[in-house]
Amino acid sequence: MQYLLLIYENEKRFAKGYDPAELKEYRGLGQEYASIIKGGAALKPTNSATTVRLREGKRLTTDGPFAETKEQLGGFYLVEARDIDEAIAMAGKIPAARYGCIELRPIMTFE
Repeated sequence: MQYLLLIYENEKRFAKGYDPAELKEYRGLGQEYASIIKGGAALKPTNSATTVRLREGKRLTTDGPFAETKEQLGGFYLVEARDIDEAIAMAGKIPAARYGCIELRPIMTFE
């Protein structure tokens, strides 16, 4: 089953750059779970986001995210796990889980 592991944390933590030790942890995680990771990426800060809505047939765009929150979506992994337990095990090793949270969402399939 495929799961999307959404990584949320306070992006202000990276205002002065990224911790090399933490980046090394991410690389190690990628190697450890290489067989189940199908994709993933870090995202640029929310101030680079554009939100799109369609209202009454008109496209509306706004700069930034939809809502102000304490934690922002900072990246994701798409994994093909045996079950939710395997996905949770990986999520528990994502360094950002120490500062924010990891949301697991099963991927819907349409027949």
